[in-house]
Parts: sequence; C-alpha cells; structure tokens
Amino acid sequence: MNAENFGSSERLVAAAYVRQGAQGRRGHELLLRALLEQGKCPEDGWDESTIELFLHELAIMDSNNFLGNCGVGEREGRVASGLVARRHYRLIHGIGRSGDISAVQPKAAGSSLLNKLTNSVVLDIIKLAGVQTVTNCFVVPMATGMSLTLCFLTLRHKRPKAKYIIWPRIDQKSCFKSMITAGFEPVVIENVLEGDELRTDIEAVEAKIKALGAENILCVHSTTSCFAPRVPDRLEELAVICANYDIPHIVNNAYGVQSSKCMHLIQQGARVGRIDAFVQSLDKNFMVPVGGAIIAGFDASFIQEISKMYPGRASASPSLDVLITLLSLGASGYKQLLKERKEMFSYLSSGLKKLANTYSERLLDTPHNPISLAMSLKNLDENNDVAVTQLGSMLFTRQVSGARVVPCGTVQTVNNYTFKGFMSHSNNYPCAYLNAASAIGIKKRDVDVFLKRLDKCLKTCRKEGNKEKSVNEICDSNTGTEQLAN
Repeated sequence: MNAENFGSSERLVAAAYVRQGAQGRRGHELLLRALLEQGKCPEDGWDESTIELFLHELAIMDSNNFLGNCGVGEREGRVASGLVARRHYRLIHGIGRSGDISAVQPKAAGSSLLNKLTNSVVLDIIKLAGVQTVTNCFVVPMATGMSLTLCFLTLRHKRPKAKYIIWPRIDQKSCFKSMITAGFEPVVIENVLEGDELRTDIEAVEAKIKALGAENILCVHSTTSCFAPRVPDRLEELAVICANYDIPHIVNNAYGVQSSKCMHLIQQGARVGRIDAFVQSLDKNFMVPVGGAIIAGFDASFIQEISKMYPGRASASPSLDVLITLLSLGASGYKQLLKERKEMFSYLSSGLKKLANTYSERLLDTPHNPISLAMSLKNLDENNDVAVTQLGSMLFTRQVSGARVVPCGTVQTVNNYTFKGFMSHSNNYPCAYLNAASAIGIKKRDVDVFLKRLDKCLKTCRKEGNKEKSVNEICDSNTGTEQLAN
C-alpha cells in the first residue's frame, strides 16, 4: 500500500497500529530499493516474504496482469492453468524481444526489470567468485552446450572464412556437439600425460594453428571444469597464443564458478592474453533446475552481440530461478557454500585415499583439478574384465549418483568422430578408474554414505573376482594334468 492507503486505513484501525504496519512494509521496501539502486547481490539473504512481495510487484507491471487489460495480439500472456500462472509468479511474457534477448519488452516492464536485475546480480557474483574484471554477462535459457553454440555462431560473422575450432580434448559430448551444431569442424588436440594428470598440449595447439592458418580458425575452445584425471586447460598459455595469432578464445567453464582455481585461471588468462567469452551452467553452480547458462566476457560489446544473435523472445524461468536463489542466499550465503565445498573436497579426498589403500588401489594425483577426484581400479580391471563396468552398475542401483566408472579402451563415435578411450580424455590412459566430485551443495553425509556404499561394492567385486580366479586356476590345473597324461 502507498501512503494514501495507509492514511485511509487509520479510519478503520488505530493510527498507531497502522503506522507500525507501515514501518514493517518500509523495511521490505528498503531492501528492494537497495537492489534496484545498486544492482548487486545483497550481502544477507532475503526472507521468502520479501522475495514474494518483490516478484508480485514486478508481475503487476506486466500488461497481462493489468486490471481491465484488453489484448488482441497473438502473444498476450494468456495462461490456461492457474497452477502454471502461480508457478511462474504470473511473469508470463518472458524476456527480450525478437531482435535481442536483453532488450526491454514494452508489454512487460516487470519481466524486463527482472531480466536486467538478474544479469546485474549474476555479474556481481561472478566478480565475487574471482573474475573481477568481467564487464558484461547475461543469462540465457539454454544449457551450456547450446550456449557455446550461440557463441560460435556469433563469431562466424566476424570470421567468415574460418571453418575449424581448436579443441583440447575433453570427453563430454555436449561441448563437442556444440561445435558440430554450429557448423564447424573440431580439431581435436590430444592431451599429454604428466604424472597422473592429463594436461593441455600447448605445442600441439600452436603447431596446428600454423598448419591450418590462423585466418581459417574460428577460435580456440578450452575447458576449465572437468573430470579427473583431466585437469583444467592451461588457460594463460592458450590466451597468450590466441592474442599472438589474433584468434578468438571461448572457455567452457561449465561448473567452474564454484571453484576459485577455475575462476582465477579465467582472470589470469584475460590479464595476460585473450579470452572473448566464458560460459557456465546455472544448475551446476547455483543449484537451480537445468535449462540455463551464463555467457560472460571482458568486452561488453561482444557479449551484447551474442545476446542479439539469440532469435526471438526467451523463457524467463532460468532468470527467475537464479534471482530467487541468490536473493535467498545473499552474497554471504553463497560464499559460505563455496567454503563448504572446498572443505568437502578435502574430506572426500582423504576418505577416497584411505579406501583406495584398503583395496591396493590409489587416489590418482591430480592437484590441478579442484573439483573432481579419481581412484584407480587397476587391480579390479586386471582380475576381471567386466568388473569395472559392473562396479558402476552396482553403485547406481545402490542410489549413488554422479560417480563415473571409466574402463580402459572404450571406443565411442560422436557425430562420425571416433574417440578411443572415450570418457578417459585420452587414447590410452594407463588404468581404469572411478570419478567422484565435490560440487557445491554436497554435504558430509553424502560423502560418508558414498564411501560406505563404495566399500561394500568393492568388497563384493573382490570376492567375485577371487572366485573367478580360483575357478580359472582349477581349470588351468586340470588342463595341465590332461596334457601330462597324454
């Protein structure tokens, strides 16, 4: 209510009580005012009543919620189900216009304001997470793979002769298909093995640029967050190469916002060389439903070009989800989650190392990977060919999600490209292994339950392996006796 309505209320309720109510309302409004003026994530999280009040205020600014609105167009924010309308807080018009996903929508001032505020708050969080010189970003209602495709399509207009994308290998289908979908030819650069780690072959990247010609290369497509034993690309070296050869550089930072190491690599790469854009997932970094990503960069005009490449309006759901989440957490709440994730990484690492020693395996030494861990399955693989894949099935049926069991020598064809040793990021990684990650939101209980169930599964696999070994020894013994008799 405004001041006039509060004044009118005093005819019905004692003025002292009305003034007290007005002061309570004023407290909510001060929070809203700070957000609108500063465009930053509040330090302390908001309560749900403040967030709902804010969203209601935005919604009634959209034309579909005007009292007496008469819509005669083909898109008027009509929703048949009240449940659907409430699910979206009656913010129905989406974001953007046909020519620019970041543009203001005349029919939907509230939704447009939501879009602008979300991008501003997310930019603030990216800076908080470690990339302090980022200048612009926007939330796009597509997951990471399609958002990368949008970046590549934008670069096409800047480099019309280019047909290749230099890509240090990472065995994840969506980032590979993002290049194919955009109509480009990925040039796969195999990683080099350094100890247990798979790292970027910088010399091979530069050699391939010279062989193909810089003008024929659309960009270098690098990666930060990844499954061990692969580790983040050498972003600083790649950024310098891109600057030297005047080649764009797009970084797949899928779940890297939660890692200070990954964000530091991006910041340093931009400082010493060239990074045009970096793309990160909303669900992996902010614990919201799948379906959104953030495209960010250091040249505001280029990021704006990418937003203009998006055809048509877009769903506001990813923007709404991440804004609600960040307003609920506040900057302090998000920083606490980042701190807890780091602590759980150390806890998971310690637990896996102890368990690995119990089964004569080892935790692979991958100090450059700040999120994912890998435990060797060498003995399991040697004793039983199918035991490695069985272990993955056993974990899944015991409700352990996210753990990846990677056997040796798997061959996979993706869009007519054949990868040897698929999932291991290498043609010939020395051993089979199991992955586990410490991602944002993980709790001590998750780690404890995982280690307990993994222990039981490994114990079962070892027993079955010993049985099979005994049977084989008996068969070999009988065969040998028969040969002597003959």
